[in-house]
Amino acid sequence: MRRQRKPWLGFSFSIVLLAGLTAQGSPCRAGQPEASPTHSLEPRPLLTAIHVHSTASTGTLSLESMARRAERLGLDAVILSDNFVLRYEYGLRPLETIIKRAITFPSVMEYGLERYLAEAEEVRARHPNLVIVPGVEVAPHYFWSGSVWNGTLTMHNAQKNLLVVGLKQPEAYRELPVLGNVESYRFGLVGLVPATSLLLVIPAAWLWVSPANPGAAGRRAIALCLLIAAGFCLLTAWPFKEPQFSPYDGRVGYAPYQAVIDAARSKGGTVLWSMPDAKDFSTHSFGRMGTVTVKTDPYQEALVLTTGYHGFGGLYQEARTAVNPGGIWDQVIELYVTGQRALPPVMVGESAFHSPDHAHKELDQVLTVVWARDRTEAGLLDALRQGRSYAVEQHRKEFRLVLDEFQLRCPSCERSAGPGETLNAPDARLVVSRVAVSATDQKRHPVTVTLVRSGEVVSRVKGETPFLAEIADPTAPSGRPLSYRVAVTGGGEILSNPVFVRPGPV
Repeated sequence: MRRQRKPWLGFSFSIVLLAGLTAQGSPCRAGQPEASPTHSLEPRPLLTAIHVHSTASTGTLSLESMARRAERLGLDAVILSDNFVLRYEYGLRPLETIIKRAITFPSVMEYGLERYLAEAEEVRARHPNLVIVPGVEVAPHYFWSGSVWNGTLTMHNAQKNLLVVGLKQPEAYRELPVLGNVESYRFGLVGLVPATSLLLVIPAAWLWVSPANPGAAGRRAIALCLLIAAGFCLLTAWPFKEPQFSPYDGRVGYAPYQAVIDAARSKGGTVLWSMPDAKDFSTHSFGRMGTVTVKTDPYQEALVLTTGYHGFGGLYQEARTAVNPGGIWDQVIELYVTGQRALPPVMVGESAFHSPDHAHKELDQVLTVVWARDRTEAGLLDALRQGRSYAVEQHRKEFRLVLDEFQLRCPSCERSAGPGETLNAPDARLVVSRVAVSATDQKRHPVTVTLVRSGEVVSRVKGETPFLAEIADPTAPSGRPLSYRVAVTGGGEILSNPVFVRPGPV
C-alpha cells in the first residue's frame, strides 16, 4: 500500500534564508501549548534511545551495564523493549496439541516479569539522572503454511512486532493475548481434545482386572501401554488451553495485533508499531523436520489497518519508504487531521540495540529527541504520545545533527506551534515555517531541509549548519486542516513529527 511520491511543487513557495546564523530562541517549541505563547514551564530535550534489549532477553548487556553506557554517551532516557516471549510451536495436524515441537529463546517471560520490572526499578534508583522505561517487544501472532513432509514448511510474521511500554504491573503483561504467552490462553475445544485421552483409562482398567489366565500378563502389558499413552497426551497438552488466535490460521489478518493494542491501552500502556518497512527471511534445519523457512514481509499497511496505537518506528538503520512524502505515514496523518482517527500517528526513531557488536549499532546512533516538561517516565511518555519530538540518525561518529527549532508562526495571530501541536490560523497562507539546524561539533556541514505539507513537498532548501530559514507557503489551500513536517539530510538524518494547522479564529 504505497503511494507515489507527490511531485515537488517547484517555486510555489517563498524563503528567507539566513544561512550561517546560529538559531536562538526556544528550540522546537514542542512543549508549549498553542494557546499560550509564553509558558512558564519550558520543555527540555531528552535524548532517548527507543527499542533497547538487555540480558533479560536477546541483548548482551545487563540493565546496569546498559545504564552506564547510556550515561557515558550522554543520553537522558532509555526505553527498553526486551522480547516479551519467544516460544514457537509446531504440531502435526490434527494432533497438533499432542504431536508437536516447541523452541524457546531468552525472553522476559522466561527471565521472570517480576524480576525484570524490579531490576529496572533498582537500576533507575542507582541512576537518577537517567529515565529508564521498561517495556517489551511483542510479536502477537505467527502462522504456518506449507508442509513438513515436502520441505515447504514456513513460519510467517515472527518479526511483525509491536513495542509495548509503560505497563506497571506484571499482571498487565500476562494478560497480553500473544502466541507463546500461555498465561493468556483460554479453555477451548482444541485445547480440551487431549483430555479425551483419559478414556484410555477405561480399557486399561478392564484389561488389568480381567480374570487370571495364560494371557493375563500380555493384557496387563497392553493396559500399561494405554496408561502411558494417556499420560503422555496429558503431559504434552498441558495446560489444556489454546491461544485466542491459532498459529495454523493465516486468515486472521490484523485481529491479533488489534487485540494486543487494545489490551495494552486498557492498562495504560503506550503502543508503537516497530519498523514496519523491515523484512526478515531465514532458513533453518531441524533434523527430521527438514528445512523450515522463517519470513516476515514489510507491513506498512498495519498503520492503516489497525487503530489505537500511539505511533511507529519511522527512522532506523534500514531502507524505509513509509515516511516518504505522500506515503503511508502522510496518509494516516491525513486521517487524523480530517477527524477519522482519534490519535496522531507519532513517528519515533528505533535503535533496535542488542549489543555493541550487533550490526555495528551503537546505543546513540538512532535517537528520539523528546521535548518533555518533566524528566520522569510519565513526562517522557506523555510528550512522546503527543508527538513533541523528532527522530535523528547519526551517520558519522564526529557529529550529530540537531533540530534546534521547527515551528509554525502566524505573525498576524501572534501565535506559534511546534511538533505535536496545533496552530489555529484564519488562513494557512499567513503561516511561516521556521527551521533551524545545527551540528553537535559546532562546525559547518552541508544539509538539505525539506518541508512537507500534507504529503506534498513544498520546499527543499540547501545550506550549511548552523542553518536558519523561514519558509512561507503562499499556495497553501485555505479552509481545510493541514499538517507540516520537516526532514533534514546531510551527514545524518532528521525527521520531525508534524505540526497541525486548523482554519478558524485564533
